[in-house]
Amino acid sequence: MRTRPSKIGAAFVCLAVAAGSFFGMSATVANADSCWDHNGSLMRLTANGQNRTMMYETTPHSWQGAAGVRRGTVLFEGRNVGDYYTGTARVFSRFCPGSPLLYGVEGPVTRPSGQITITMRGTRDANDQCAATGRMVTDTLVFRFVREC
Repeated sequence: MRTRPSKIGAAFVCLAVAAGSFFGMSATVANADSCWDHNGSLMRLTANGQNRTMMYETTPHSWQGAAGVRRGTVLFEGRNVGDYYTGTARVFSRFCPGSPLLYGVEGPVTRPSGQITITMRGTRDANDQCAATGRMVTDTLVFRFVREC
């Protein structure tokens, strides 16, 4: 016996898709490559299940090349559980190109004024020309959704 599709179910799906479009959200933002602004650099967020990787798509700052940052260089690797990211970030320096300092970061995904933002914080050693100083600093990484890549 065949069943006919429910008009109510179809209407709900259309309403849900329309609502997502109205609020500027897309179901593919978390499941496919998307582009984000981070301090003027365009970043590519890739998703594989709950795993997330944020890498440089463009590097407009001159110091980035000297620090070994290129297109495809990973800035963050971690996981997204719900609307919360946790993982490892990198700090790059022209004094030790190709040897970034790794440290733990975590933080929420928020939607202030409809703009999707990921804000992660972490504490790391304040290195001086690639040498540990023993002085700890807190970094804040902010990523603002730009578009799907």
